Amino acid sequence: MKSPKQHPHLKLILFGIVTLAIALSLSSRIYAQDDSASVAQKLQGFDAYMEKVLKDWNGPGIGVGIVVNDKLIFAKGYGYRDYEKKLPITPTTLFPIASNTKLFTAVAAGFLVEEGKLTWNRPIRESVPSIEFYDSELNNTVTLRDMLSHRTGITRHDSIWYKSDFNEKQLFERLKYLEPKEPLREMFLYNNMMFAGVGETIYLQSGKPWAEYVREKILKPLEMNSTVYSIADMLKQPDHGVPFTERRDSNEIYKIPYYEDTDGLAAAGAIISNIEDMSHWLIALMNDGKYAGRAVLPPKVLQATLEPAVALPNISGEIRGWWEILNAAYGMGRQTASYRGHLITFHGGDLPGFHSQISFMPNEHIGVIVFVIGDHAAPLYNPISYNVYERLLGMDQTPWSDRFLAVRLRNKATDKEARSKAGAGRVANTQPSHPLADYVGEYEHPAYGMLKIGLKDNQLQFDFHKIHFAMTHFHYDRFDTPDDEQDGKWSVNFATNPQGEIDKATMSLDEAEAVFVRRAPTLDAELANRLAGTYMTPNGGKFQVVMKPGSGLYIVFPGAPDRELIPYKGLKFRIKEFADVVFEFVEENGQIKALKKTDPTGEYTFKRM
Repeated sequence: MKSPKQHPHLKLILFGIVTLAIALSLSSRIYAQDDSASVAQKLQGFDAYMEKVLKDWNGPGIGVGIVVNDKLIFAKGYGYRDYEKKLPITPTTLFPIASNTKLFTAVAAGFLVEEGKLTWNRPIRESVPSIEFYDSELNNTVTLRDMLSHRTGITRHDSIWYKSDFNEKQLFERLKYLEPKEPLREMFLYNNMMFAGVGETIYLQSGKPWAEYVREKILKPLEMNSTVYSIADMLKQPDHGVPFTERRDSNEIYKIPYYEDTDGLAAAGAIISNIEDMSHWLIALMNDGKYAGRAVLPPKVLQATLEPAVALPNISGEIRGWWEILNAAYGMGRQTASYRGHLITFHGGDLPGFHSQISFMPNEHIGVIVFVIGDHAAPLYNPISYNVYERLLGMDQTPWSDRFLAVRLRNKATDKEARSKAGAGRVANTQPSHPLADYVGEYEHPAYGMLKIGLKDNQLQFDFHKIHFAMTHFHYDRFDTPDDEQDGKWSVNFATNPQGEIDKATMSLDEAEAVFVRRAPTLDAELANRLAGTYMTPNGGKFQVVMKPGSGLYIVFPGAPDRELIPYKGLKFRIKEFADVVFEFVEENGQIKALKKTDPTGEYTFKRM
């Protein structure tokens, strides 16, 4: 579960070797003594490798766990879970695992498939009639497997959920506004919203909220007793990670806020766990669903999640010439690939400050857990995982850390240079078309929700979800926020209606522009009843103005579609079909006498009968 690309996150500092050595000694634990000697021999030099990685990457802290067969045989922390207080990472340090939650959701849905309440490959609306997609084609074809494998053809739309208060049901109801950009099942397009939809589906089909169902079916049987779903619950435990990262324009490490708004998108990324608990999950995945001699997860479900559903491009090879990873594919909640000839299944997880990867090689029965603190250090979960596999399999070590570090440093320099050129396209000496007060209001988008524009100290105020900034005039009717290290830069371009009034605000969100329309005033039921009645056209025809309960006020003309009257100002109304048409009810001495229509061709009056 990655945050929207508009919202950058940040970077970290080095530690002294002596301090680091103390932290390592406090934060390590060796498990399963019968296997530890063999593993220890194969991991000779790994601690030195990790110390170098931390120094090279300016990393605050990393936790590594290794599972072989059905045992956690290695668990060790490098660096700090709290960089400021210099507290070590331990096998029980809690970390948000973000999108590694997705496989839990896929397996939870699999329980319902086993019960006959869902199917993998039939249209999901056959089981869940209340789910709606953008059009009838999607409604008639999208399956549970499509949703869990990111192959619906619908792009991310992460700004819908990021820092929003939308609950799972509200996100579920917004799926119908997401227009596909590619044909179904032809391209992998990562989509957290689909997992929110599956979370609500689990509730609808089981009668239990996603969190309760996952705890009952998975967490409790696997004895994942420390695992929680919220930052608030995590902070109740003494051993938890603290988010630090590196500043974008320097090497300074600084503390950032926890990302806490995961309730609505819980099924995509809410789980918070530690190496010990995640080893139980990994053991079950690696052993046909068995843990501690008990069958916990259905083997058929695990196999279904492993089956390739959509091919992934060999990006590393095609772009950078790195061919160690080939034939990647996404199943349901996890990927598969060939790593130097060995089948590997894995998934990453990313939220501000916290990053993770859970992986294993099914044929070799080796699994690796990696937790990383620091957004700039996020890519490290790949090099570290690969390095562990190469050591345990006796392979030559690939210089993954050096490769990724070079890319990171180039990107950091490129981003800094790009930011220095921001605003180059500004047209000088322009003014807003209206007084600032005219821009103030609530602008609504059916999927993204509400954008609120306020006015304080003669500056427009930006308020979208939980992101708040003062705005400055850029040019014409465009206003920008500052470029914040955590929440990014937001640019809003306002537009007028045919009447010359500010009524729209456009922002570039995710993969396209989104147009927010000024929210219409609420229609008072008493007023609507006063306006309802029969009106006469100049040529003697008649039509009705009707209040439809729960819907609104409509013009009903024989032989024509009903036209909804949308409140505008006082007794003025618009219709959604034509922005240049205004209807205004005429009141005299407290009585509604007529309805007046104004459009570019003129003004027409319809007397009330």
